[in-house]
Amino acid sequence: MIIELWNSFGPWSWWIVGVILLAAELLVPGVFIVWIGAAAIVLGALSLAFWDDAFWGWHLQLLLFAVLSVIFAVLGRRIYNGKRTTTDEPWLNRRGESLVGRTATLSEPIQEGRGRIKLDDTMWSVMGPDLPVGSRVRVVASSGRDLTVEPVVR
Repeated sequence: MIIELWNSFGPWSWWIVGVILLAAELLVPGVFIVWIGAAAIVLGALSLAFWDDAFWGWHLQLLLFAVLSVIFAVLGRRIYNGKRTTTDEPWLNRRGESLVGRTATLSEPIQEGRGRIKLDDTMWSVMGPDLPVGSRVRVVASSGRDLTVEPVVR
């Protein structure tokens, strides 16, 4: 029954599938279904040219649809991942990472691995070896809102 319905639409069946998949991308955005829909549209274009030819059976069409879907998905991923733009504000929204390498004085002692420092106008939670108030520390890493510090050797 499905094959009869498929054949009744003729070469336009792939166009219908492609449009349905593209509409599904609008309902469930994720930039993935669009590539499968594009593969169906390309297969629809090929079907317009080859529909009456003997070699253009459903086996070949499904195989080409699978291959085109994978190729388009891989190419689409490369296109979207390649759009990294350079910025004049590389530390924007990554403030903790921008503090790595800076030195500060402990405002609160580091006890049981936790303490606090003041950098610029902000108090930061720090992790590191136990140290008394007033010790100089260097920020060596950032993890979310916590900074990892080590003592500065004079």
